Amino acid sequence: MLSKKFKDLALRRNSIVIFRETGKDKVISDLMYLLSADTDNAEKFIEYYCDLVNSLYETGNTDLSGYILKVILENDNFYIRKSAKGETIPHEMTECLINELQFFQELTELTPADFTENLDYDGFMPKWTTSPVDIAGSYLERLKLVHRYGYGQYAQYTMFTMNGGEIVHVKFPDKQKLSELYGYERERQSVIDNTLALIDGKKAQNVLLYGDAGTGKSSTVKAVVNEFADRGLRLVEITKEQLKDIPVIIDELSENPLKFIIFIDDLSFTSGEDCFGALKAVLEGSVSARSDNIAIYATSNRRHLIKESFSDREGDDVHRNDTMQELLSLSARFGLRVNFSRPDKKDYTAIAAELAKAHGIDMSFDELAMKAEQFAVSFGNGRSPRTAKQFVTQLTIND
Repeated sequence: MLSKKFKDLALRRNSIVIFRETGKDKVISDLMYLLSADTDNAEKFIEYYCDLVNSLYETGNTDLSGYILKVILENDNFYIRKSAKGETIPHEMTECLINELQFFQELTELTPADFTENLDYDGFMPKWTTSPVDIAGSYLERLKLVHRYGYGQYAQYTMFTMNGGEIVHVKFPDKQKLSELYGYERERQSVIDNTLALIDGKKAQNVLLYGDAGTGKSSTVKAVVNEFADRGLRLVEITKEQLKDIPVIIDELSENPLKFIIFIDDLSFTSGEDCFGALKAVLEGSVSARSDNIAIYATSNRRHLIKESFSDREGDDVHRNDTMQELLSLSARFGLRVNFSRPDKKDYTAIAAELAKAHGIDMSFDELAMKAEQFAVSFGNGRSPRTAKQFVTQLTIND
């Protein structure tokens, strides 16, 4: 027989408005089914009970309270959106919010014993744990700090890509840290300073990181995002073919309380391409110009972003000539241009030595310098931080 407490909770779930989307969460959905299950039908009740535990365990958690709190704090709903934009929220909505937060508070306090104490079954039942959480207090605090933590997928993840015209999270993002990058301190600091301006709500520049391959341009961008993710920084990476989607991306992100870097890696064009129009418009500040919470960061092996052959210079095609001129001037539209040039032998050796030290490799500097240079000549692609990293990796393999 269903207890009155369970009946009431199951009915109250139907009146949820602000957090209605949480019903799609597998754990909460299974919990609702369990609240509606009749203990007189032991077989069905145990099935529902174990469905809930299975769903919770699948998340890597055993703490039901903490899981429900996480779902609430990360939920994307109209109330947090209005709050993030500083809009006046009607009293009725706030009253609804407080009532719903109380409902979820009661869910966090449900224990396995609440469900099994009247069950006519003596076999083993898997369990979950509960912990003291303050759903209302935590959520109201989250509203105050929404510019730092965000909501929805932007609260759960740091890096994103475009798929089918939609922004989707990267499940296994690059974990590169600034502390793991060596050399190029001055260049990297320029990128950091500009990013901090973006985070602090100041006018930030669009950034072009250009130079030789393997010098750490894209690693710098991703490491900066990882470094300041806890201050509300996120990254959306797009390809050259997705440049046309920039206006859509900006429309979606412009009212978000977080700060975003739209990242284009290894950007270059040929003289016949004209897919850069949307990027050019944003860099120039047209109608679809980026908002103050967004900056464009691009990397390229070419300062002028163009692959040009001798055949491109021949003929008198006016359209092609205009396109080439626009491409050649595109890099100038980035307010900050940072050059990552190939390191000389001294800098290359210094980078290899720092990496070797970080990996606990015990070798004299002279021997390491000699072997690093041999590796660059024989196996690497010339001197670069990437080659130095490959060299050190080979040392760890041979150790």
